[in-house]
Amino acid sequence: MRVLVTGGAGFIGSVVTEELIKDGHTAVVYDSLYKGHREAVVPGADFVHGDLMDAELLRHTLKEHQIEAVIHMAADSLVGESVQQPAKYYRNNVVAGLALLDAMRDRGAGRIVFSSSAATYGEPEKQPIEETDPTRPTNPYGETKLAFEHALRWYDEAYKLRYASLRYFNAAGATENCGEQHNPETHLIPIVLQAAIGNRPHVEIYGDDYPTRDGTCVRDYIHVTDLARAHIQALGILDERSGIYNLGCGGDGYTVREVIDAAREVTRRDIPVRTSARRPGDPAVLVASSERIKRELGWNPQMQDLREIIRSAWNWMERHPDGYGEAHDGEA
Repeated sequence: MRVLVTGGAGFIGSVVTEELIKDGHTAVVYDSLYKGHREAVVPGADFVHGDLMDAELLRHTLKEHQIEAVIHMAADSLVGESVQQPAKYYRNNVVAGLALLDAMRDRGAGRIVFSSSAATYGEPEKQPIEETDPTRPTNPYGETKLAFEHALRWYDEAYKLRYASLRYFNAAGATENCGEQHNPETHLIPIVLQAAIGNRPHVEIYGDDYPTRDGTCVRDYIHVTDLARAHIQALGILDERSGIYNLGCGGDGYTVREVIDAAREVTRRDIPVRTSARRPGDPAVLVASSERIKRELGWNPQMQDLREIIRSAWNWMERHPDGYGEAHDGEA
């Protein structure tokens, strides 16, 4: 299949592209490099440097490469920033997404897998979260993801543009060639590993008085390769139907302290921590159920052990202490 990956120079998008090529698909990365890295575009993929709002370039790309399906990863994704700059999030996550759908419709590319978010649920009433639970986003980031999901539903009904929307929280880990590098970094596992390697003084724990097993927040973590496989498997249903699926770690999740302790074990280094007050709006537990995607698509994650996830990220960070660019030999 000929697949366009928007945001394919980003963390998850690069691994999705890597897995597409391994499976024998033709992959075209479309990325503005606003947050992505040119070095993250995997060998074997064609690269188009462009913005989704560039309608002429987007339509030309779809036509020239005879794109059959799109995996849409391009988005802004910082919750705090979305509260401060909602206009940016509506423009980049909704308006640009609609431009993509219109270009797909014009060029006859009738299948899309959307990288959504479990932030669409807001503060859930129960755990683990299921796809039938209410969607009540508590920030513009989650709201824009849900708004685009609503658009997908209506485009499907009116234009037969089939979609699969995947809702998840925390992608983590790395492959040999693709790792996580954000500026600023807001994800827990790379923050913890940056402290281990000496690139930050400590890890901040925001609240240790939650009603959890050690007082710190509980979250999902999924290895990025397992996440990528889910996106590719979702392509397979789109000839028949559309669907919405959660992706979770399949257990009780992990506390912040459990992540830090596992990282200490993997890296064999001291990781200083500092505890401060809770952040407003942080729920105690956020864990998603993946039973539907396992049952309907046969998704079978292979790397669910937290230490394995962290070890893969650590190996990549040791080889790339300064992020993308020249790699270094490192000892795991």
